[in-house]
Amino acid sequence: MDNLIIRQLHAILQESDLFFEKEFHLELNHKFLDHKSRQWLQESFEDLGGKVEYPLLNKLKFDFKVNRFVIKYDDESHFNRYRLITLKSDVYSEFSFHFEQAYRRLCRTFEKDCLKVGLQHRVWFGPPIAKSLFGEGGEPGDFFDMGAPGWKLGAFNDLQMDLQSRLHGYKIIRIAPYETLMIAGRLQRIDHLLMNPSEEMRGVILNWLKRKMA
Repeated sequence: MDNLIIRQLHAILQESDLFFEKEFHLELNHKFLDHKSRQWLQESFEDLGGKVEYPLLNKLKFDFKVNRFVIKYDDESHFNRYRLITLKSDVYSEFSFHFEQAYRRLCRTFEKDCLKVGLQHRVWFGPPIAKSLFGEGGEPGDFFDMGAPGWKLGAFNDLQMDLQSRLHGYKIIRIAPYETLMIAGRLQRIDHLLMNPSEEMRGVILNWLKRKMA
């Protein structure tokens, strides 16, 4: 479904007057990370249970770029207790991120949805590097002891994406499936609206996107 949502967003942007780039890749220059930035990453890494040296991403992939805005759609797997830990980093008090407070609330509210998609072995345990960073991990669904190393790695990489995009001069816009628009007197989720939007609805969604970039 996520690919469908991204395709719909792509179609909406194509019909607009906005100049955008799809699947934008940002090569990272680690020299932009000063002592304070590295300390923020280290603190969150340790809060997640990391015991070794944390790895730095070399490239970030975004769904779209519009001018100096980079846009990322986050599926249900991004909303859990580990992402909440990283959202408490001083990164978010030092810089302004429009989604921070809403994402904290969503992480508290929708972890049950993350469990629906995140119990798969490849998601719960993540790639092999997750084990080396955060330990063996527990049985899927068991948060005691080591918990979910794959979820932890995803949360840490989300923090890196937020910080690094800002240090490289971009503003990141994160879109959550749980965001709502008031349509015909009732709130409707953006992921539902993007499943098969009418021409009128596409215009409403475009205006919603533009407001995020105002």
